[in-house]
Amino acid sequence: MKLKTLSQNLLFRIAVAIVLGIGLSFIAPEWLGRVFATFNGLFGNFLNFFIPVLIFALIAPAIAALGRGAGKWLGVTAGIAWGSTIIAGLLAYGVSLLVYPWMLAGQTIDTNVSDIDAGALEPYFEVEMPAPIEVMTALLLSFCIGVAMTQVKSDNLYNVTKELENVVIKVIWGFVIPLLPFYIFGMFLDLGMNGNLVDVLVAFGKVLLLSVAMTLVYLVIQYLIAGAITGRNPFKALKNMLPAYATALGTSSSAATIPVTLENALKNNISKPVASFVVPLCATIHIAGSMIKLMLYAFAIIYLTGMDVSFGAAMGFMVLLSITMIAAPGVPGGAVMVAVGLLSQNMGFDDNLVALMIAAYIAVDSVGTAANVTGDGAIAMIVDKFARGKVNAEGEPANTEAARPVAQDERP
Repeated sequence: MKLKTLSQNLLFRIAVAIVLGIGLSFIAPEWLGRVFATFNGLFGNFLNFFIPVLIFALIAPAIAALGRGAGKWLGVTAGIAWGSTIIAGLLAYGVSLLVYPWMLAGQTIDTNVSDIDAGALEPYFEVEMPAPIEVMTALLLSFCIGVAMTQVKSDNLYNVTKELENVVIKVIWGFVIPLLPFYIFGMFLDLGMNGNLVDVLVAFGKVLLLSVAMTLVYLVIQYLIAGAITGRNPFKALKNMLPAYATALGTSSSAATIPVTLENALKNNISKPVASFVVPLCATIHIAGSMIKLMLYAFAIIYLTGMDVSFGAAMGFMVLLSITMIAAPGVPGGAVMVAVGLLSQNMGFDDNLVALMIAAYIAVDSVGTAANVTGDGAIAMIVDKFARGKVNAEGEPANTEAARPVAQDERP
């Protein structure tokens, strides 16, 4: 039973795919490389087709669900969570500019297939799969319809979007996730046969250590700010949240961690109504740890490939990512899966680079999750400070019950 459970774990399957891809890349014949190059081309084209549909299907009902509970405390909490996520992205971007020129000096990724001897990894054939709509169109449409549903009584349309969300999640679990390890295997096989493997492993090992260190530093900053606002000891408050951090490391799921996060938040003298409102809400909208990881890995790839991305483009990517990631709780590997479209369209990533991002992110998915849920405790401290003395007769902040979102499967 334990072996069966382990074999069904996405992280375990991806780890096996990475190890096998690396190992076989040294001995694989040309025909095997071309078979997986063909598969990766087909699967990558399917992702390009499917991602805009995924974005619309997940974001529109998520925005509508949040907006239906709109009120003062929803606005305050959402504003703090969004600001924390954007600041995390800006810090990660700044760190990448300062650190990568010396940390990744002399390392590159060559994505030019023509450099492979005899074109070994050229696919046998390709099938174009045009997306029904562009990524940006899907994002704007989902945002407009989601916001409109918060202002107009549209239960029928909301139910339709929820059903579409369920269908899309079924496609993810039934088709995308089972094939994802093969996609990752093909990508590492490609890297090994291209001669890029050593540079990628060394570079991403460094980025992994940097991302872990930066998420920890950012948690300390969050609690220092929360402590300054509330007048409480920030280090004691952070210590009280460590069980939530450890639980998230083990589960990679914010939904599974919510009871522990809530229990730890109460130890910081946060009122139960506020904690019961803020913790589930932030499990959906506060993704600062995931933002740090995505930015560090994305700009590591940009540096290694010699791509040129301006500050304006990076800022636009961060803002759009902070919106799309509210769809992440319903998606395995959450943040990076909903970021695929933006990586391709806004950052110029090709299918191989997208596969590399997915592999690198999911391999350390729990680090971002742990930073996310632990940071939720700092936000709860701040909201509790603002809410004290401003609760209704039932002891609840205004509109908390309406605004509390339904916990979803997992979050990055």
